[in-house]
Amino acid sequence: MQNIIAIIWDFDKTLVDGYMQDPIFKEYEVDSSTFWKEVNELPKKYEQEGVRINPDTIYLNHFIKYVKEGIFKGLNNAKLKGYGAEQKFYSGIPEIFKTTSELLNNDPLCKEYNICVEHYIVSTGFAEVIRGTSIMQYVKDIWGCELIEHTVDDDIKEIAEIGYTIDNTTKTRALFEINKGTNVNKDVNVNSKLTDAQRRIDFRNMIYIADGPSDVPAFSVVKGRGGATFAIYPKGQQKAFKQVEKLREDGRIDMFAEADYSNGTTASMWICNKIQEFAERIKQEEQAKRSGNNSIPVHIV
Repeated sequence: MQNIIAIIWDFDKTLVDGYMQDPIFKEYEVDSSTFWKEVNELPKKYEQEGVRINPDTIYLNHFIKYVKEGIFKGLNNAKLKGYGAEQKFYSGIPEIFKTTSELLNNDPLCKEYNICVEHYIVSTGFAEVIRGTSIMQYVKDIWGCELIEHTVDDDIKEIAEIGYTIDNTTKTRALFEINKGTNVNKDVNVNSKLTDAQRRIDFRNMIYIADGPSDVPAFSVVKGRGGATFAIYPKGQQKAFKQVEKLREDGRIDMFAEADYSNGTTASMWICNKIQEFAERIKQEEQAKRSGNNSIPVHIV
């Protein structure tokens, strides 16, 4: 029985107002606009050198470059995790995680059928920063970029290599890993051949929440397989509003709202309503199965 409802979140500009790296720039007194301008110029630079790079993750190389040059001296995974406590979450975070996790607890049939809500985060950002946030107590698992440390002078550890990357296209791989349950069953991998019934979380039970066009591949996978998609835009930002409105017009998302998850807001009500809608469908399907199993078979003579 596929009784798990998964809420899958992007991170930057979806849960936080801005980018998760902002506290790093603040501590090291680095101008963030200059850093990102340099990053945005790298694809053209390497193209001229005949090198193909991934524009979604090349920023990781630039971070490591800054570490090696001493600009981000001492930046390691422990420090990245510490920046999790400095994230500027939108209103209603982390409360919406707690509310949705407990939403079905008082429903007798949901208890009987073990229907529950799980939260996941799939981000092109630093996994360690996410691990240091207050929302992790409600999160089943995360997919993000992982960095490998080297020991330098005086036994100080610094990030030095890229261990694992997620970009805006490989987010779809993470969705299939959630679908198949590779994170909880190590005998299953993303390429394992499973029937729909063997998959841990039905795509129809997924809600994918993100902030814009870069998440179109993930939106398309979830929505195309019967799940729900929701976009967020920061209050008062006309450009961001137009982007999510275009996503809705193009059929990429089901709904969008201002980035406020407080109780009673459009975002909060839509997410909670969709969870309850999914739960009702799961209950009805399970009741139909049980009713069918208990029926007296009719034999054709």
